[in-house]
Amino acid sequence: MDQSPAAERHGNLRTGFSPAPDVAALRDQPGIIRVPTPFGPSAWLLTRHADVRRMLGDAETFRNGWGPEDLDGLALDPRQLSGDRSGNLLSLDPPDHTRLRRMLTPEFTVRRMRRLEPRIVEIVDQHLDAMERSGAPADLVAEFALPIPSLVICELLGVPTGDQAEFQERTSRQLDTTLPEAEKVELAAQSLAYMNELVARARRDPGEDLIGMLIRDHDDQLSNAELVGIANLLLVAGHETTSNMLGLGTLALLRHPDQLALVRDDPESVPKAVEELLRWLSVVNGGSPRMATRDVELAGTTIRRGDLVMFNLPAANRDPELTDDPDRLDITRPTPPHVGFGHGIHHCLGAPLARMEMRIAFPALLRRFPELRLAIPDEEVAFATHQAIYGLKELPVAW
Repeated sequence: MDQSPAAERHGNLRTGFSPAPDVAALRDQPGIIRVPTPFGPSAWLLTRHADVRRMLGDAETFRNGWGPEDLDGLALDPRQLSGDRSGNLLSLDPPDHTRLRRMLTPEFTVRRMRRLEPRIVEIVDQHLDAMERSGAPADLVAEFALPIPSLVICELLGVPTGDQAEFQERTSRQLDTTLPEAEKVELAAQSLAYMNELVARARRDPGEDLIGMLIRDHDDQLSNAELVGIANLLLVAGHETTSNMLGLGTLALLRHPDQLALVRDDPESVPKAVEELLRWLSVVNGGSPRMATRDVELAGTTIRRGDLVMFNLPAANRDPELTDDPDRLDITRPTPPHVGFGHGIHHCLGAPLARMEMRIAFPALLRRFPELRLAIPDEEVAFATHQAIYGLKELPVAW
């Protein structure tokens, strides 16, 4: 199909918890359409769950990277404008992706992540204590949702205690989309310099953290640039996504008090609640465009070799073919195979850690403050509609 007005606006209209209305409407139409992209060539947009899973599950047909020759002579891969892709699993394809993923996977097993559980419980309790001491109202985003995942990443990467306050402050500023471009560039440079210093320290004296274990086990197979890239990926992917899930998830539960009560009072309901919130909220809009390596038919449309393909996870996770009444939050429903963490070889490596953080944080918050409520009118809650990872600007609460 040709481009349409709906396609041209496909990424700009998400407000509240639902996918962008135009994208949801496209999902309910037959076939797929092409949409403009910010880097030149148009791309096919996938919005149905089955189509997204099929594409993400076929890394041979839909590869992640592209070079200048693929983009009609453009000088740069648009995703390299911010720096080197070394170590960034999200933008790599086999065999580089396979090599790095094989090294990292043992560090992200559920069993390994459980070593962090006591420290995560401690971090959550410390922030609840601080909120309780300060008293209501409190901004749940600034005082709970943002700092907890940041400190967990500090533990994972081996950021020394003395550096953690500065690390948190810099990370928080990096996630502020209102900053001037020059300040964003400066913060990125500072972060890169710190990660290089962290890797250099770990080379000299590897600890029990992720970077230290990778150096001990794979020292001769990993460059400094790859270790820095891995650390940066974990910082962004492991911090902002979980932070935004904690903020949005709390608001969702406040708007569904019967389901909030289940999460607060019934420990067995918590894992299913986390999965339903991941599906229903879908804080990650999509991912790097894929490029077809051969002609392939999808949803009755022929995608030609060299065509770009984009995908919308919020629409896919609200597909009526995935689950009954998909627009309704229901933490008691059987967990469908949502794509909140992606699918295929790029399925989120840190999913076990993110799940653990949410399973600990949500019930702990609700038990500590059983009368938790919004401190502003519901209609005044400000969604961060222009961020790459969807979330809230702030969430004033009282108890």
